[in-house]
Amino acid sequence: MDKKPNKKKFEVQPGETISDCLDRMAGEGYSPVRRMEEPVFKEVKKNGKFVQEYHEQRIVFEGKLQ
Repeated sequence: MDKKPNKKKFEVQPGETISDCLDRMAGEGYSPVRRMEEPVFKEVKKNGKFVQEYHEQRIVFEGKLQ
């Protein structure tokens, strides 16, 4: 029998809603304790220099085993 970790991170996947992610967490036996939003940047070459531009927002939930 595999023992589940007490905490696990769940990332909202592209094309998935926040409620879908929360349902997935509940299905695995975890309840959300923290929500983190992280900006994702990509490097783009402009005028011969690499510049970081905003690309997307990543939402990650930290779940605690119920």
